[in-house]
Amino acid sequence: MTLSWLELFPETVKRMLLGLSNELLHHVEEVRIREERPLEINSAGKHHFLDLRGGLTLRPEEAYKPTREDTHRLLDLISNHSLYTMEEELRKGFITIPGGHRVGLTGRTVLSGGRVEHIRDISGFNVRIAKEVQGAADDIIPHLLDRKRKRVLHTLILSPPQQGKTTLLRDLARQISHGKWGKSAVHWPGMKVGIVDERSEIAGCLRGVPGFDVGPRTDVLDGCPKAEGMMMMIRSMSPDVLIVDEIGRPEDAEAVIEALHAGISVIATAHGSSVQDMRGRPALSGLLENRMFEMYAVLNRTGDQRSYKLYDGGQRTLQPAASGPPGGDAYA
Repeated sequence: MTLSWLELFPETVKRMLLGLSNELLHHVEEVRIREERPLEINSAGKHHFLDLRGGLTLRPEEAYKPTREDTHRLLDLISNHSLYTMEEELRKGFITIPGGHRVGLTGRTVLSGGRVEHIRDISGFNVRIAKEVQGAADDIIPHLLDRKRKRVLHTLILSPPQQGKTTLLRDLARQISHGKWGKSAVHWPGMKVGIVDERSEIAGCLRGVPGFDVGPRTDVLDGCPKAEGMMMMIRSMSPDVLIVDEIGRPEDAEAVIEALHAGISVIATAHGSSVQDMRGRPALSGLLENRMFEMYAVLNRTGDQRSYKLYDGGQRTLQPAASGPPGGDAYA
């Protein structure tokens, strides 16, 4: 994994990060910077504070506390010196930057008509490091294939944040597009894949060009709202498989149903610890009750190890938990 993300940080913080061991540095998932409060990193699900020498500590009083100069410089760097051009991102509370890295922001919200217009006095940053793990889908993809009809099953991938959903989704797109089917024995050609990448995380596009390998037969709508993007893909790009991250709104569910009725296989993700969690989400419960998805994959993480459980459209368990490859996803 490239360490180009280090260039996001002001010199003081970058110098401390470079003080970490090479192994640890390559496994950093999050860097949390809070003005005048302890600098924190997350690696393999473990959180530590960072001192001025780049040493790890669990004692907040020993940690480096980023200054206002640090946070202002960081904001300048991630906005490419043009914060005023980021109004839409500020309204959403995050900025996605080249490489697919996402920076969550906190500060004072400015309201208009009772809704968040943007964030000002930004003093908190959560820099989530995007990672490409080729082979992440090797174990799971054989279970997502309808061998009789030579198609990909309609699949919903569920997990709480930071369990690996986006990493898995990215590798599924790559393999389906390339015609690489993990550890299965099938030898199908690659399929046309459409990715609706509302937050620029799956493909990591820069000026519309994917920064990650999402396959040679993959089209990406970058920065497009999911529901609208799914309909655009259906009308204009005729994908065999449509891939979308973190559905949850009523319009997302309606677009999923439209794609299924158009004969397009859908692979989507959503937040949740179990299939039953969908029942408590009005926008998704109808998809569950009407068995719109043929397969559910529930991801779990312990340290740097991932596992998954599979359920069919009737929510019946298909297999015991299976181990997946290590490697995390800062966005999942």
